[in-house]
Amino acid sequence: MKDEINKIKEEAMGEIKTLNNMEELEELRIKFLGKKGKLTKVLRGMGKLSNDERPVIGQMANEVRRDIEKEINNTRKRLKREIQKKKLEKERIDISIPGKNFILGHRHPLVKTIEELENIFMNMGFSVVYGPEVETVENNFDELNSPENHPSRDLTDTFYITEDILLRTHTSPVQIRVMKENKPPLRIVSAGRTFRFDDVDDTHSPMFHQLEGLVVDENVTMANLKETIDIFIKELFGEDMRTRFRPHYFPFTEPSAEVDVSCLNCKGKGCEECNGTGWSMELLGCGMVNPKVLKNCGIDPEKYSGFAFGLGIDRIAMVKYEIDNIRLLFENDMRFLEQF
Repeated sequence: MKDEINKIKEEAMGEIKTLNNMEELEELRIKFLGKKGKLTKVLRGMGKLSNDERPVIGQMANEVRRDIEKEINNTRKRLKREIQKKKLEKERIDISIPGKNFILGHRHPLVKTIEELENIFMNMGFSVVYGPEVETVENNFDELNSPENHPSRDLTDTFYITEDILLRTHTSPVQIRVMKENKPPLRIVSAGRTFRFDDVDDTHSPMFHQLEGLVVDENVTMANLKETIDIFIKELFGEDMRTRFRPHYFPFTEPSAEVDVSCLNCKGKGCEECNGTGWSMELLGCGMVNPKVLKNCGIDPEKYSGFAFGLGIDRIAMVKYEIDNIRLLFENDMRFLEQF
């Protein structure tokens, strides 16, 4: 039995030296020292030994077990060091390599303009509401007192989906929805995308953005409208800005007006940019809500009156950020957007 135990020791020590991974090492431990291992099988035969041989063989077997376990532990430590070394080499950070540049995003100039406009009106007591971009002809034209022969209804001006459904040409249908669903007093603004066949120059696009406002209450007058627009312009461009109201025509307001603002460059003194007039381009349209529109929405025009206004957000952004082509706002060119 001594020879058999020594043979097991030599075999185990020889195999341990050839191992290269932890899995094989564990398999070897089970092979020689496990419950069904080679050394365990030999020790089960000790019952056949004499009383004198038993302690000698037992001591010898325990020493062999300790020697094998010691070698296994030493090998386990060696393998761990090798694994750690390979891992460090693989995951080593080269601090001499230049770091990665992370580009931080920011608000698009159009989004910034919309948020600024909405915040101004919210501070003036207006609520912000939104409506669908796909609208009915009824809300987009009929309820707004638009004549049946009005050019804006033509296929050459408006994107129709069906005879009764279209892409809204302005955000005014939101006003109609609000007046139909709510009772006065009303004070709202609504911003969003609108669509028209319009691509004649650098300041027009088939898709653009509008913001429209509506106030309906008892005893609302043109004076309230002018004061609201004046406050808005000063909040947007500065206290030294002036406004000029010119008579105009819109089917949904009566009387109607277009609003000019003083030149942003010379503040009304006259310069080359404004051709010496002191005035910038027309900025928005407005007027008192036509009584027919109020009546179409179920509001008594004898009791209530109101005013409405609408402006092009893209135009505001172009003036504010000195952009000369509206297409730059939609092309997503990073060379352009990074300037803001």
